[in-house]
Amino acid sequence: MPADFPNLNERAQTLLKALVERYIADGQPVGSRALSRMSGLDLSPASIRNVMADLEEMGFITSPHTSAGRIPTPRGYRLFVDTLLKIKPLDSVEIHELEEQLQTNSRQKLVASASHVLSDLTHFAGLVMTPRRAAMFRHIEFVSLNEKRILLIIVSPEGDVQNRILTTNRTYSHSELVEAANMLNQHYAGLSFHEIQHRVHDELKKLREEMSHLMSTALEAGSQALMEATDEVVISGERNLLEVHDLSGNMTSLRKLFNLFDQKTSLLQLLDVSSRAHGVQIFIGGESGLVPLDECSIVTAPYEVDGQIVGTLGVIGPTRMAYERVIPIVDITAKLLSSALSQN
Repeated sequence: MPADFPNLNERAQTLLKALVERYIADGQPVGSRALSRMSGLDLSPASIRNVMADLEEMGFITSPHTSAGRIPTPRGYRLFVDTLLKIKPLDSVEIHELEEQLQTNSRQKLVASASHVLSDLTHFAGLVMTPRRAAMFRHIEFVSLNEKRILLIIVSPEGDVQNRILTTNRTYSHSELVEAANMLNQHYAGLSFHEIQHRVHDELKKLREEMSHLMSTALEAGSQALMEATDEVVISGERNLLEVHDLSGNMTSLRKLFNLFDQKTSLLQLLDVSSRAHGVQIFIGGESGLVPLDECSIVTAPYEVDGQIVGTLGVIGPTRMAYERVIPIVDITAKLLSSALSQN
């Protein structure tokens, strides 16, 4: 039992588990009579009401104003997920279908497919943080635009092209730009900009001051350009949340949630934190730290390329979700995406 939870006896745990499972299944507050039938415990309705009163006092369940029944609180869901939940593994047919949907040689298509798979299987919103890559380049070019403005063209190892405009302290000739590009391409292609900055520190001192300025500016801009290009989240199935009864009745929260999808910054922060953990992470309600998601849960898992964690994927849905099914879907999708990316 987690340290911040009181030590519930077996009877209380059984009743809480039955209540959460029933509420997840039909979305209706659960009364003592229903619990008496479901729990399998030989208890009178009065005894059950006493246990439920204790659970409510401890913050695990609450009673809606319109009903005598009880529903789980985020704290109740947390205890259920951490200690009472029984995961239902995907069967071999479902796993095979997942593998088939993640068959492509394109990294971008793999990420998009994983997002769609998560959405399709859970009927919630699926999200995948694009693989985090080192800021490396395969080829660099400098093109003079006008006095003191130069176009930096960067080609990544994956073939992505990024452009940045550099503002310099003097005008550079065509031959000087070619010389600087050739030096970087011939000696440093395939390294990260961070590595190059350390390696060429002494060499830059030997270069003419004006060339040193150009090279330093290019390395800093190139690093920023490629790092920014990887900070993205692919989201699928946002409209599924409009069909979720628990969410559709609160247009204010829905509007905030869709604004979150548009901005993506907070999602990136959450996914980045998740990528530093091992295995599946579950954020229930306010645990995510994202205000619009008080009525939502997020289930995430990191994925790898050649043994190195490069990103995170997950599902956003209501707190009343079938965790026993969503958790293995997220877990298996992360493992299959890791395998597919490592093979490319």
